[in-house]
Amino acid sequence: MTRRPAHPILRPRQARYLERLRPPRDPLRAEMEAFAARERIPIADLDLARLLEALAAIDPAGSVLEVGTAIGYGTLHLARGATQGRVVSIDRDPERLAAARGYLERAGVAGRVELREGEALDLVERLEGPFDLVFLDAAKDEYRRTLDRVLPKTRVGGRIVVDNLLWKGRVADPALRPASDPDAEAIERFNPYFMIHPQLAAVLLPLGDGVGLAVKRRPTIRELGGPF
Repeated sequence: MTRRPAHPILRPRQARYLERLRPPRDPLRAEMEAFAARERIPIADLDLARLLEALAAIDPAGSVLEVGTAIGYGTLHLARGATQGRVVSIDRDPERLAAARGYLERAGVAGRVELREGEALDLVERLEGPFDLVFLDAAKDEYRRTLDRVLPKTRVGGRIVVDNLLWKGRVADPALRPASDPDAEAIERFNPYFMIHPQLAAVLLPLGDGVGLAVKRRPTIRELGGPF
């Protein structure tokens, strides 16, 4: 497998310690990680993937939405957690969706996963909720608009997870950014919005590349029939 880059958040000794605590990967997950590294396809960090599986397992019969399928690495963990539920996953790239479908079929979970091809902002509007768990890991400049669209379709008490909120350390330290980094700038604008959103109880975790975790604690105005 391609060697992982230095951890963007943890000190090297901490990162190595946590690496030793992780259980061995099963062959399919290891294959997916190797393929993603070889083809330079971004997938969820292993610790985040395990968190997704744990969160989905809170309600095994729940309904899950993922925005940003890639090759289905996060999707696989969500489906393994929601063992009696359904997972809807959206991506705009047909080749990656085809790869995801193949992996999910081999894992034996494809029958509980619905893969949808298209633009997230369009497809989310047409989905039927409510969802118990939502995972956002797609276009960074669309995070805020996607959150606004998925919130009315997330049940009160449902969880929302957002990846890449520290963006290789560049959000907290602009000196690490290249001359132009619109993704870092978009995430920098998104993070305060996410953290103080009136419908959410949110926290930003120094896990992987920075993970936002929130619980929806009250209905949105849209759900209540607004604007008022």
